[in-house]
Amino acid sequence: MPPKILIVTGDAAESLEVLYPYQRLREEGYDVHIAAPTRKKLQFVVHDFEPDFDTYTEKPGYTWPADLAFSEVDPGDYVAVVIPGGRAPEYLRNDPELRKILKSFFDADKPVAQICHGPLLTAAIDSLRGRRVTAYPALELDMQAAGATFQDAEAVVDGTLVSSRAWPDHSGWMREFLTVLRAKAPVT
Repeated sequence: MPPKILIVTGDAAESLEVLYPYQRLREEGYDVHIAAPTRKKLQFVVHDFEPDFDTYTEKPGYTWPADLAFSEVDPGDYVAVVIPGGRAPEYLRNDPELRKILKSFFDADKPVAQICHGPLLTAAIDSLRGRRVTAYPALELDMQAAGATFQDAEAVVDGTLVSSRAWPDHSGWMREFLTVLRAKAPVT
């Protein structure tokens, strides 16, 4: 049976930041599950840039079913977790079930991949203190407030934590995350 990887997300997650790692990790041979607050069809979004806008725009993206609810997750069943961005982390960080799940991955030093606004979740469980991370650049002050050293880079690796800025950095993010995964939880 292949090792399992958990993706934690919800409505308004960035489509590419959920589906790219989902497909890439499956291609690598991992069994990937998507967890959300409840089992339902999730509505993702697309964030992009328009001329003369000061920030990104948001448009409806793909829909995708959640495989399980956070309350059904046994973190011990998974070798790693992926935390996509978008707007979902803004409200997901308030979910006590999700905070327990994420804390267990850090306590066990399992690989964690976070991107864009995903680090808002790891900041909410105080797992960034003393670490090097990147995130969507507008979160630099949030990362510093969480005790992290912010680096504006395609991908930042700090032990088993791999972070990235946003979907244009997917290649570097997954390349670094797969290096960590192959060392800690290889597909056999």
